[in-house]
This record gives sequence, C-alpha cells and structure tokens, in this order.
Amino acid sequence: MACRSDLLCNASACGKLEEVLDLLKAGADVNGLNEFRRTPLQVAMLGNTELVRALLAAGADPNARDHILNLTVTHDAAREGFAETVRELVNHGADVNLADEIGNLPLHLAAREGHLEVAFTNTYILHPHVRTPCHFVI
Repeated sequence: MACRSDLLCNASACGKLEEVLDLLKAGADVNGLNEFRRTPLQVAMLGNTELVRALLAAGADPNARDHILNLTVTHDAAREGFAETVRELVNHGADVNLADEIGNLPLHLAAREGHLEVAFTNTYILHPHVRTPCHFVI
C-alpha cells in the first residue's frame, strides 16, 4: 500500500482537488516527499490555482527546493507562465528572490520564456545586484 505522501503527490500531480482535500483531512503530510523526493506542491498541476491554494492553506512550503536544480515552485510556475499561481505563491510567502542552481530567479525564467504577464507583475522586488528581465528578452 502506498503511503499518504505518495497518494497526496499523485492526487496533486493529477489535479484531483477533492482527493487532495480528503487526504489532507486524513492526515497526509502536505510537505511529505514522494519516491522522487518531491512535495505535493512541487508536483502539482500549477495551472490549477485552486489546488495550489488548498496545498498552501494546509501549510505547504512555497520555498521548498528541488534537490536537483535548486528550483522552487515559483520558478516552475513563472517559467510556465502561470501568473495567477505565482501571485498565490507570493501571497503565501514564496520568496521571489531565491535563485536556482545557476543564479536564475523566477522572474528571469518568465522573461526568458516570454511570459510577460508573469515577468511584469508587481510581485517582483529585485535584489539590487540581480539582472533584470530585460537582459533576457532583448
């Protein structure tokens, strides 16, 4: 039988909000790792803001880092152009100034992929020594 963390990760990855809510009520660890060392928020369908909101409301860590590239969920959402999800993450404490393994902020990934709605939201407060999105879109 799969552990609750794996079940929660699977439900989260498939965008099954009701199943996620049921598993959380049953005591699944919202920050528990699956077999690939990823949390339910890290594997969530990031375009499903309601699902992301439910995980965050249950205490999911928006600043948890991927063990391979040091990415946060905010990096993933920004790179894929999910502006509403980025806003939700920031509203729940995501640090937009956390750099990945090679120094990219979520803002850089959004700009590089042409997601201007994400790149120009007012959720970004840049560190004074960080390159701006213009460095990636010009």
